Amino acid sequence: MARHAMLLAAISGLALATAAPAAGPKSGRALEAAFDAQISASDQIEWLKRMAAEPNQVGSPHNKANAEATLALFKSWGWDAHIETFQVLYPTPIATTIEMIAPNAIKLGGQEPTLAEDDTSGKLANALPPYVAYQGDGDVTADLVYVNYGLPEDYEALERRGISVKGKIVITRYGGGWRGLKPKLAQEHGAIGCLIYSDPAQDGYVAGDTYPKGGTRPPTGVQRGSVVDLVVAPGDPLTPGIGATEGAKRLTRETAPTILKIPALPISYGDATKLLSQLGGRKAPANFRGGLPLTYHLGGDGGVKVHLAVKSDWTLKPLYDVIATLKGAKYPDQWIVRGNHHDAWVFGAQDPLSGNVAMLSEAKALGALLKTGWRPDRTIVYASWDGEEPGLIGSTEWAETHAVELKAKALIYINTDGSGRGFLGALGSHDYQHLVSSVAADVTDPQTGRSVLERLQKGIRADAFVGGNFPADLLAGAEAGGDLVMGPLGSGSDYSAFLQHLGLPALNISFGGEDQGDGVYHSIYDSYHHFTTFDDPGLVYGTVLSKTVGRLVLRIAEADTPPQRFGDFANAVSGYLAEVKKLATDRRVADEKRSKLIADGAFGLASDPLDPIAAPPPVVPTPYIELAVLENAVARLKASAMAYDAAYAAKGAGLVPATRQKLNALLADIDQLLVDDKGLPGRPWFRNLIYAPGRFTGYGAKTLPGVREAIEERRFDDAATYAVRTAAVINAYATRLDSARALIE
Repeated sequence: MARHAMLLAAISGLALATAAPAAGPKSGRALEAAFDAQISASDQIEWLKRMAAEPNQVGSPHNKANAEATLALFKSWGWDAHIETFQVLYPTPIATTIEMIAPNAIKLGGQEPTLAEDDTSGKLANALPPYVAYQGDGDVTADLVYVNYGLPEDYEALERRGISVKGKIVITRYGGGWRGLKPKLAQEHGAIGCLIYSDPAQDGYVAGDTYPKGGTRPPTGVQRGSVVDLVVAPGDPLTPGIGATEGAKRLTRETAPTILKIPALPISYGDATKLLSQLGGRKAPANFRGGLPLTYHLGGDGGVKVHLAVKSDWTLKPLYDVIATLKGAKYPDQWIVRGNHHDAWVFGAQDPLSGNVAMLSEAKALGALLKTGWRPDRTIVYASWDGEEPGLIGSTEWAETHAVELKAKALIYINTDGSGRGFLGALGSHDYQHLVSSVAADVTDPQTGRSVLERLQKGIRADAFVGGNFPADLLAGAEAGGDLVMGPLGSGSDYSAFLQHLGLPALNISFGGEDQGDGVYHSIYDSYHHFTTFDDPGLVYGTVLSKTVGRLVLRIAEADTPPQRFGDFANAVSGYLAEVKKLATDRRVADEKRSKLIADGAFGLASDPLDPIAAPPPVVPTPYIELAVLENAVARLKASAMAYDAAYAAKGAGLVPATRQKLNALLADIDQLLVDDKGLPGRPWFRNLIYAPGRFTGYGAKTLPGVREAIEERRFDDAATYAVRTAAVINAYATRLDSARALIE
């Protein structure tokens, strides 16, 4: 406890020793300049060093100490702050075993070794060994089968080669889709255990020199993570849809649908090499092959037998969300919510503390503005979440607990997570795309002296010229200049409950592309030394992140009417509909080709008799799906959005206060109209019919998900049903815009 008290005092002392700034400007660009003047890389360096000094997993002493130190900082800067605690199911490993039984007896797994060059890597007294949260526990011994990324198309490839994983242990590599899908799909195909490793083709020596010489993953590095069924519902598995408060009604572990039934563990590619190099059986197809110096085989022939065992402590653990508020002077019941999490798998310097210290810089700067007499027009809520890593738990429990108030008051949620050096990354609700672009045009990139928007746009164009692969709309936007084209949000960070469950607009902002944080992702080497050496030396881009997000917060807080441009949203939805229509057409063509090739015996003739591959299974052909109702709704949305934007551009500045108040009330919850209370098929927690994480992509977004995924998964009745349901929420959105335009005119 004495160590934690010292940490609290040391971190808090940074603020207490800072002199109050002189009186400053009250609005506009001068306000933003005064905000920028308070952003300090040296502050961020000191906070990062202290917060990443010990392991920070949920329930660890240092994670709680960081929450308490953060609370003290907010209070010292003039914020009204408190810690909100939740009790959640968070399993931690008691014992883990991985060993090869045959053809050789080799013990594998265990904690990663410390490195002399990285002093933090030796501070493992309160660290947990490599594990994946919410796997199923168990003690199994079986033959090993290599399943590539462990996604549906990989299992089809195995089946065509006559290989079953039933009763086997699978080994799969990270990448291609959400981590939790790998053991989940293995379980569904009859496997009794799962190992997951990071192949060097993704983030190891294929990408660059390994740590500590360079920043990529060393042979001993292990990627921890959660395998909770995040695409069904994030948050505490025992309290889906409600806050995990003390008296909450809880499911049992056995009945919780998002917890796996089979044991699973992550391993290093050093250990994976020892297993994969011994595998026999069929040679793996070309797209199964990674960067290891061996011939990849599929196994399953009894040549390699593995013993896997996991025993966990399945008790409730406390989460500590730090919530800080600056009450708005003019619109106290209109909230801008901004968050970043503070928990990590181990030290977490890059993920998440690089974003957390940037957020602290913003909070300190806003506190300094308070001392000049400034008050925000709207209420600003800053949150340092706990429990993000195991399943977006702290943010989800808070959002579920305060759902009624958030739907009544919150205008937007702005998120950051781990960040690094390089280019702006911006994803989110497209009605705020123009605002993000205008902010990006006003923030200077420290390496080039140009705006971060210009650097991003020209960087995309240059990379595309030399073979870089970008989405067509992103590249077209960069070539056209002007605003960036944002991508949609899927899952993987704390925006999910706000956007996809409550229907609030959300943004996720980061910098990266020139850092090497992927090389130590979720390992003990995600440390202060690694981050300040290979990811953002001097935390130069940490200050850029603060200035970018701080401007977003200030401009929304101070705007007469929140700065949304609805034509951008309508254009995005129109593009998504075009993609869905193309998907249906392409699927029909592919289904016809598949049927003809099977009937012609083409697959048999193409198969090597010495390495035979069966024909793919026949499928129900994709029919013509009735999308007219959705096309009409999107056409109406485009017309309504353009008409509103034009009316506001012409007359918005001159609105009298009473009219503006009515307009703001009409628009405050407009994005919530995109929510359907029935939710998506098989996962009703996800209720936004425009943006969702994909069932087989996880982090990656699926847009118009009710229709798109139904076509992809051949649930054609669902596709027709959700075309109607999606059209209904789009029409409601357009109707609200029509009412807002009529009010202006």
